[in-house]
Amino acid sequence: MKKRYLLCLLMMVLLLIVSGCSTNEQTKQIEEQKQNVSEKKVELTVSAAASLQDALNDIKGSFEKEHPNVKVNYNFGASGALQQQISQGAPVDLFFSAAEDKFDQLVQEGLIEKTKGTDLVGNDLVLVVPNDSNKGIKAFGDLTKTDKISIGTPEAVPAGQYAKETLENLNVWKAIEGKMVYAKDVRQVLTYVETNNVDAGMVYKTDAMISPKVKIAATAEENTHAPIIYPLGVIKNSTHPKEAQLFYEYLQNETSMKALEKYGFKGIN
Repeated sequence: MKKRYLLCLLMMVLLLIVSGCSTNEQTKQIEEQKQNVSEKKVELTVSAAASLQDALNDIKGSFEKEHPNVKVNYNFGASGALQQQISQGAPVDLFFSAAEDKFDQLVQEGLIEKTKGTDLVGNDLVLVVPNDSNKGIKAFGDLTKTDKISIGTPEAVPAGQYAKETLENLNVWKAIEGKMVYAKDVRQVLTYVETNNVDAGMVYKTDAMISPKVKIAATAEENTHAPIIYPLGVIKNSTHPKEAQLFYEYLQNETSMKALEKYGFKGIN
């Protein structure tokens, strides 16, 4: 009788131990699953105008530090080329354009919801020359003294579109059109001027500010071209809408705006 009692007691103890282990194992598995969800890595693709490169790289560092599970990948280029890529189905989560018309095209195509877009910053258009230039270029009218001038291709590069518009309004375009060297984006224009491959170029003020090899000869008056506005929006078919919205909002916060202003962009909201 005593042996039977002890055997029953031992079995009960064993059952309690096994049950406890099973519960602990289940709890451990649940915690691991929660941890895996919270640490799930997400990669965002942001198509952005080339002129935003330095500011956005600064912002990327601070954003990823605050949100370690989200990695931001940039695709920099001319806004027109980026818009066409998105129209043709390129997998992009956000678009940060240097021109409203390129952005509006995606809104019209239903690829960006108007309510999920904002005009974030503005810029200035400037005439730059190499630091060692001796052509005496101090105004847009002086471009007649040059042999070669570079601007972005007007049909694809907003800065080139603004440049052509400015030169037409100043009645300079026809006299210098034959001297034009067209570039794929503003950074290429800047490179041409830095390397003395051209005598002058027209870029955004933000591009001129980052180069120690060029100097600003003149700034275009705002009434000589359409307003330079940079719209930002979330692509409707983003595969990571939650994280895309998170970065969209982050780009509008005080830290990001200070980074953009540091590189010469102007807040417009």
